[in-house]
Amino acid sequence: MARPPAIKKRVSSGGVIFRVTNNSIEVVLVLVKGKKTWCLPKGMIDKGEDAPAAALREVREETGLNGVIIDELGHVSYWFTLRNEMAKIHKTVHFFLMRFLDGNTADHDDEVDEARWYLIDEALITLSFKSERNLLQKAKTMIEKIVESE
Repeated sequence: MARPPAIKKRVSSGGVIFRVTNNSIEVVLVLVKGKKTWCLPKGMIDKGEDAPAAALREVREETGLNGVIIDELGHVSYWFTLRNEMAKIHKTVHFFLMRFLDGNTADHDDEVDEARWYLIDEALITLSFKSERNLLQKAKTMIEKIVESE
């Protein structure tokens, strides 16, 4: 009888980084290395690092951009299996809303093929995963309130 796969937990952190240009809200999406998957920047939380610090670091690494955290957005959880491991992985990703400070998307690391600014409504259509689209919709509402109050 085959042994059932082990269950492992992984926790990551990431963010929605935004800017307002010509009265339009823009956010950055990343194209996953070697795939055709557009997603929000995110990655593993390092030992001794908290979720907000990991989110800022991962956004900087994957997009080339620096931001400041405005608020917590929430989290997504999902299951996946790695081909090279006999394990089911339960992953939770904590997301934060970030305002763009500086940087250039051309300075992303080699974990992504591309980092690109999108108008927020275009990003909602482009994102590959429904859970991230839902999170970005929540971010849009929060950003619109921020912009209205400024």
